[in-house]
Amino acid sequence: MAKRKPDPADTAGKSDRLSIRLDLASGVRIGPGKVAVLEEIARSGSISAAGRALRMSYRRTWELVEDLNRNLGTPVVETAAGGSGGGGAVLTRAGKAVVERYRAIEMDTALAARKHLLALHRACGEK
Repeated sequence: MAKRKPDPADTAGKSDRLSIRLDLASGVRIGPGKVAVLEEIARSGSISAAGRALRMSYRRTWELVEDLNRNLGTPVVETAAGGSGGGGAVLTRAGKAVVERYRAIEMDTALAARKHLLALHRACGEK
């Protein structure tokens, strides 16, 4: 059975996307999900608020943070217990570096891949 060429209407408003996951020697994996969690914690000051913003359970959000904290050898998020004064969470210097370096790798990779993606589109007869 021949494959149907995509209808341009099906791809309207869509663009190529590159997804990067880093598999470090320590065993930790850093990808778009964990980086999004760190960015939301930095924005909101809260693990639970980050989870809500990303439509993720508190438990799952906490597990992603703990995986990074445990396997990187240094905490990426520091927390303060809740209570009458409220709790909170902040990125450590290491946490900020993880986000910054991941986004830099993502940008450099996207720039390097651009010419190959254009060639792929030409080879497939797309504009």
